[in-house]
Amino acid sequence: MGQFDGKIALVTGAARGIGQATALKLAAGGADIALCDLQKEWIAETEAKVKALGRRAESFAMNVANSEDVTRAVGEVEKAFGRIDVLVNNAGITKDGLLMRMSEEDWDDVLDINLKGTFLCTKAVSRIMMKQRSGSIVNVASIIGLIGNAGQCNYSASKAGVIALTKSVAKELAPRNIRANAVAPGFISTKMTDNLPEEIQKKMLDNIPLKRFGTPDDVANVIVFLAGDEAAYVSGQVLTVCGGMVT
Repeated sequence: MGQFDGKIALVTGAARGIGQATALKLAAGGADIALCDLQKEWIAETEAKVKALGRRAESFAMNVANSEDVTRAVGEVEKAFGRIDVLVNNAGITKDGLLMRMSEEDWDDVLDINLKGTFLCTKAVSRIMMKQRSGSIVNVASIIGLIGNAGQCNYSASKAGVIALTKSVAKELAPRNIRANAVAPGFISTKMTDNLPEEIQKKMLDNIPLKRFGTPDDVANVIVFLAGDEAAYVSGQVLTVCGGMVT
């Protein structure tokens, strides 16, 4: 018996990285998964991997920054699965640049996907959870939302907003037995970090006490903990997954 047996999890940005790792770990725990990303074909690999674990998986196209699209997609998930027990708001983008060179478009795009998208998905799914009088929401923030970073004003502002949103949602929805928490990853190993010059990687690693980059699985493990019953008395919290960078 898995801790998520009989439960339905909706994961945004599920095509790869943290989103895919989270979907697979939730499925391994017994959950059936609604996979959401901007285009359905992006999620085919994740869907196949979930099904290989013996769990049900369905893919849904969703632009998290568009309220009508979110309402439609969440309605399709509810119709297909009947309920939503776990929401993982993972979809996010970066468009880095120094403040004086950052365009208004790059600011808006990052805030729309990272912060507005988390708001819209939470609002739509929480209506279902409130009727159920149960649910768990886990938002993917970033340590950059806690400490800031030169060249990432838009990203840091969006992730700081996600953290504040999480705390407010936790207080609003607690009377309906709905929990909301966030994870704040540090430097996570991706194709981008793998392609960085060796000297830049070394400089980044020098700031990490554990002396390694994190993996998507490292973050997914914490998301699954917060989503599950083992964290039944945890709400409104932000757990950093950063190898000790933020202490």
